[in-house]
Amino acid sequence: MKFVLISPKNRTAYNFRGDLIKDIIAKGYEVIVTGPNDIDVEKIEALGARFVKIPMEKTGVNPVSDLKYIKALKKLFKEEKPDITFGYTIKPVIYGAIAAKLSKVKHIYSMIAGAGYVFVAKTTKAKLIRFVVKLLYKIGFACADKVVFMNPDDLNDFTSLKLLKKEKCVMVNGSGVNMERFEKCNIPEEPIFFMLSRALHSKGVAEYLKAAEIVKAKHPEAKFMYLGEIDESMQDSLKKEEVQYYIDKGIINYYPEHPDVRIYYRQCSVFVLPSYREGIPRTVQEAMSMGRPVIVTDAPGCRETVMDGKTGFMVEVKNSDSLAEAMCKFIENPQLIKTMGEESYKYCKEKFDVRKINEVLMGHLGI
Repeated sequence: MKFVLISPKNRTAYNFRGDLIKDIIAKGYEVIVTGPNDIDVEKIEALGARFVKIPMEKTGVNPVSDLKYIKALKKLFKEEKPDITFGYTIKPVIYGAIAAKLSKVKHIYSMIAGAGYVFVAKTTKAKLIRFVVKLLYKIGFACADKVVFMNPDDLNDFTSLKLLKKEKCVMVNGSGVNMERFEKCNIPEEPIFFMLSRALHSKGVAEYLKAAEIVKAKHPEAKFMYLGEIDESMQDSLKKEEVQYYIDKGIINYYPEHPDVRIYYRQCSVFVLPSYREGIPRTVQEAMSMGRPVIVTDAPGCRETVMDGKTGFMVEVKNSDSLAEAMCKFIENPQLIKTMGEESYKYCKEKFDVRKINEVLMGHLGI
């Protein structure tokens, strides 16, 4: 039996789906992973999967490139004859399902790991792209047997837009976190806040930086860490000079991408993600697994990760003052960090343990 995981980026295949790959292999399947380049292939193969490079422009809107992607996937499916295909993120979900249907794959599944920037942005370009994406989603969903969602807001939005019927939808609590790898550890005594995300406006990075400035003026002892790639080629990206301003003023300590983010979780006392919209944010799950209280926004996908006032705080979307106020609560009531961190860990174990999530997901996939 063969299972093909259609991935948009090699790193997400081994980082977000690594445990799933191993669990599916343990069920007797041969797993093939597609990815756009040769980066970190050895990490995918170390899981026991076979890797096939299929170039893809992750954020491009070139129809010629997308047609080449469909053609390459179709060729792979014709040759390998998989029993199951499973795609996640926009292009693998849409074009992967179309290619699988054209290749007469028996079982076709897709996962919406978040609505994405195109559904959040208000620019004219984003609105035009959104119109096209909706049409393509409708075609891709029609080709799939089931579509897996991570939160009820996304499921309701996609069905209310009549992109697919509710009968075709199933739910899981995110991608889950390996709680043995992201092991609970001691929390530093001093207030140290940490955000991990690409430098995108839709992730709430600008609000985090501004809130850090507000809090630092009131509580100079507070520390703020930010780790994330700054890629100005992305439409939603902050500019390097915007982030540099806060670095130069000594408001944040900035770190570029790192292969082992546990190093940074261990250094912080509170994790922050003021995103505008998520599927179920993996970073928040990782922080919870390591016993950190969290501050997230009252936004789709984010609100599912916190019990407000018990495991952390929920703040208003796009509101730096609201975020700063929540940070100050932890600084002025330091005992909350330990008590909420403990509750955060328990909540993660109950809801986001990858073993529980993979069991539910594989049941939906008929494995």
